[in-house]
Amino acid sequence: MSTKRGYMPEDDILFSADALATLRTASRHICYLIDEGYDLVQAVTFVGNRFALSERQRFAILRSISSKEQLECRKTKELSDISGGEVWIDGFNTIITLEVMLSGSPVFEGMDGTVRDLAGLHGTYRIIPETEKAVRMLLDILKELKAGKVHILLDEPISNSGKLKVLIAEVAEACGVSPDIVLLKEVDKALWEKENVISSDSIILDHCVSWVNVMKVCAEKIGAQSIKVW
Repeated sequence: MSTKRGYMPEDDILFSADALATLRTASRHICYLIDEGYDLVQAVTFVGNRFALSERQRFAILRSISSKEQLECRKTKELSDISGGEVWIDGFNTIITLEVMLSGSPVFEGMDGTVRDLAGLHGTYRIIPETEKAVRMLLDILKELKAGKVHILLDEPISNSGKLKVLIAEVAEACGVSPDIVLLKEVDKALWEKENVISSDSIILDHCVSWVNVMKVCAEKIGAQSIKVW
């Protein structure tokens, strides 16, 4: 297992040019099914079996595609200007994606324009060398976007959430900013009622009042090339 966040040795084969051609064909089939009302997970399983896709390839598709209805809804809520606005950040979701980018591991372009990863930590998390860089990049981008008050919400049940909170506070102090960093048991639901949300979590994007695609800005900033599986 590589120490790089979000990387597996087989990724070079699973997302090669030949593999992507198959993945994009499979994605077209899945998009048709979900637009007809089929459940996304069931559609990915059915089509994934048909094309003999690995679990990781299926996860990449699952993270990347959306129904036409979801895309239209997310587009109407996406903001391009948050100058002076109070922003609410899905902390682990955002920082982990930045860690993956900075590690040079694969990131994926969603149909909704977001950038997502395959880190899949499932409740476990540890701070890595890229963590501080990720936090600094996030805070720098928010300064460039002229964001107002910044709230960073961290999932308390995830391991080392307290240590990450301390690290964010230390980096923020060095950057001359004072974000509100909060540990919560259910970050997702807390963000459903918020405006100016920063997250790439599909469920949050479907429920929140409005959101801003900061991950795309960050990817462009460091030249991270996102993979399209659709």
